[in-house]
Amino acid sequence: MHDWLDVAVLTKCKNKDGRFAVHGTAGLPFMLDIGDEVALVPPRIDFPRTAEVSEIRELGNGKFEVRFASIEGDVARGLEGMHCLLRRDLIDDELFEEPSAAWDGWRVIDARDGYIGDICGFVDNPAQSLLEIDIDGREDPVLVPVVDEIITDVDVDAQTVYVALPKGLLDL
Repeated sequence: MHDWLDVAVLTKCKNKDGRFAVHGTAGLPFMLDIGDEVALVPPRIDFPRTAEVSEIRELGNGKFEVRFASIEGDVARGLEGMHCLLRRDLIDDELFEEPSAAWDGWRVIDARDGYIGDICGFVDNPAQSLLEIDIDGREDPVLVPVVDEIITDVDVDAQTVYVALPKGLLDL
C-alpha cells in the first residue's frame, strides 16, 4: 500500500487569498481536515510543494471550499488543477481494509454503453489502482484504472460506480 493517497483536486481558485473549490478524487469522499499537510502534485517550479489546510467550508452537494495557510496571490492561481496527496496514516484504516471486498458486486455503469458488469476485485498497483470488472461472456475481468478521468461518480446507496470508459477499453 502507498504511503500517500491522492484525495482531492483543487478545481478552482476562489480568490487570491488561498481558497479553492475542492472535490474528492475518483469518487472518494472528502477527506481533508483542518491542520492536514498535503503534498501538491504535480510539482511546479517556484510553487509550494506542500500546504496546510487552515479552513474548510462545506458548500453542499458534496462540494467544499478549502483555504491553505501561506498560499495567496498569483501562487494560488498557479495551483489550480493540482492534486492533494494526504499521508495514508492520517486516513481512517477502514477505508483500506480489503478494498475489493468493499466494492465487490457493485454495478458499473458506463456513460456510453450503460451497464457493463459488476466489480469483482481491486488491484492496488504502484502506478495506480484498478477495478476488476466481471463482464458476461468474458473469461477474464476487465481492468479499469481508478482515476478521475474514468470514475465520474460513485453512488454508495445504490452500490453503483459510474464511469466514462475510453473508447476501445472493453475490446482489450
